[in-house]
Amino acid sequence: MASGIYERFKANLMNKEVDLGGGGDTITVALMDNSHGFTATHNTWAEVSENELEETGGYVAKTLGSQTVTQAAATKFDGANVVWTEATFTAYHAVLYDNTLDNDDLICSIDFGGAKSVSGGTFTIEWDAAGIITLT
Repeated sequence: MASGIYERFKANLMNKEVDLGGGGDTITVALMDNSHGFTATHNTWAEVSENELEETGGYVAKTLGSQTVTQAAATKFDGANVVWTEATFTAYHAVLYDNTLDNDDLICSIDFGGAKSVSGGTFTIEWDAAGIITLT
């Protein structure tokens, strides 16, 4: 499997249809099962939603908090770590999508590199120090 940025998101950036900064669009983080695979040409949440984890075991999709865009030679989009408490589930990927746009356009898919499980504990996605997405 692979991680990647969806083509629709790239077009949305260039067409000024998405706002990732603080106070911008509502970005949702969803966890996916092992049937999910990144396909760059997918456009909307509806195309991948069937592979989202069931809303059991403490799982429900979360809104990304503290969104920031930092301008530099490597401009980055970042946000607060995402945490599920009292959780019992296994996830393989995270998908971010723009919940503000009418069709819930996809942003990126992050492959965890295998099953990541939690049983009665806390599941945290800790974003890389370079950001969730970095453009160079």
